[in-house]
Amino acid sequence: MSKSYSTNDVLLFIPNLIGYSRVVASLFSFFLMIFSPDQWQLATATYLYSFAADLFDGMAARKYDQCSSFGGLLDMVTDRCSTLGLLFILYGEYGSTDHDHFGFYRLLFLILAILDISSHWCQMYSTSSLQIHHKSAEGNAGRFFLVRWYYSSYPFFGYCCVSAEVTYVTFYVLAHAKSGGTLAYIGELITKIVVPGCATKQIVNVFQLCSACHAVAEHDAKSRNKNQ
Repeated sequence: MSKSYSTNDVLLFIPNLIGYSRVVASLFSFFLMIFSPDQWQLATATYLYSFAADLFDGMAARKYDQCSSFGGLLDMVTDRCSTLGLLFILYGEYGSTDHDHFGFYRLLFLILAILDISSHWCQMYSTSSLQIHHKSAEGNAGRFFLVRWYYSSYPFFGYCCVSAEVTYVTFYVLAHAKSGGTLAYIGELITKIVVPGCATKQIVNVFQLCSACHAVAEHDAKSRNKNQ
């Protein structure tokens, strides 16, 4: 006889507990970044924990057979809100009027935030409306080839996601590291390595947004034709 699960059982799945810790870590890191900027090292480490733990909640879900729709939702919301929060912080760090090229940085981080949220929301909507997982081959059938490759090739997916997050974290560190110091030098070196991956992620986001909107419109057309 199979086990009967309650709502509380699902909420307390091991991967979901890891997910809650990610939420707490992200919020704590943002608190430090805003109210205790001198604690930027701890804030950076806490944010990196939240990012890295994303790998382990997925591993735990598969190991303990605790995959759930709620877990997928928690993971997606945590990912997107964490990235959005860090971009908000960077907007403040580089967008102040006493910073060189502050207008450019304001526009850059604003566009990155809008693109990240809109592309992933449309991707989720376009697949969930058909009750298909947004990363599945079926869910991305007919999408732009770069989007299909992004979700079907784990190395490419990981390269883009890790590069984007490391780029944002490094920008935050560089805003606080001593100019000309060793940490600043390492940060600038890391930036040169990960920025191409971050740029690729934004290109994927653009095509993901366009492909998802096209898929929704295509579904509308099929529905209207079916009802005639």
